[in-house]
Amino acid sequence: MTQPDLTLSGRVETWRKGDARFPLSLDDLPQPPRTLYAVGRADVLNAPLVAIVGTRDSTAYGERTARSLARELVRAGVCVVSGMARGIDAAAHRSALDEGGATVAVLGTGIDVPYPAGHQALHRRIAAEGLVLSENGPGAAAHKGAFPKRNRIIAGLARLTIVVEAGRKSGALNTATHALDLDRIVAAVPGPVDSPQSVGSNELLRDGAAVITGAEDALALLGLSPGVRAADPILPEPERSVWALLGDGYRDPDWLCGRTGLSIAQCLAAITSLEIRGLIETSRAGEVRRR
Repeated sequence: MTQPDLTLSGRVETWRKGDARFPLSLDDLPQPPRTLYAVGRADVLNAPLVAIVGTRDSTAYGERTARSLARELVRAGVCVVSGMARGIDAAAHRSALDEGGATVAVLGTGIDVPYPAGHQALHRRIAAEGLVLSENGPGAAAHKGAFPKRNRIIAGLARLTIVVEAGRKSGALNTATHALDLDRIVAAVPGPVDSPQSVGSNELLRDGAAVITGAEDALALLGLSPGVRAADPILPEPERSVWALLGDGYRDPDWLCGRTGLSIAQCLAAITSLEIRGLIETSRAGEVRRR
């Protein structure tokens, strides 16, 4: 059983319907929550809110896409909303935070109960840098039906809901259904037709959801302009040569060594230096990409 994070207990706020901080957009729900529990920065709700949701059983393609969308959206001043689940949700939250942007996690458990338990560090980080919301008070455990109820709040907060990957029975489709019922914008990322993780999201597209091929599509749906990209960092060689070959996708170190002409030792030293600077991240398979 997931235990409450007692370090948050003294920071929990209670927002009641009608209070100044209670999100007005939730009034559109057929059954809006009467009370929300909150930890973190209420001001993030003042930004345009976009939900990025998807399956827990995500693919590398799905997580990469969620990270890229979240990164570009926060650069444009958007706040990313999701449910802090494994897979797509977590990728979107982390990318938004890593970019220095805002994110909101809506929980199906108590406000101080990270779920899954392995997301305790993410839960604390969002509480410190973004906002955690829950309809459930401190200590409430996960139970059947809690997460579909949570999904209606995600849909109610967001002007736009983007489904990145979703199987036929994914909870992300439940969020999309709530958004459609609220006459909000629903969009989806196309996926391989033979991928189980993309069956539901592809069916959303078949049935009329907006197509998302990049953050520009999402921003256009919101009537927003892309953010200004930061200039490339000033780097010494050989770090500069490695950095120049890295984009949003992951690259294998052997490929980087071959393309840069560096020795294996030089290339790995450059990768280590870039990672220490916080400019790149490494996958479980050892591949690297820009943050």
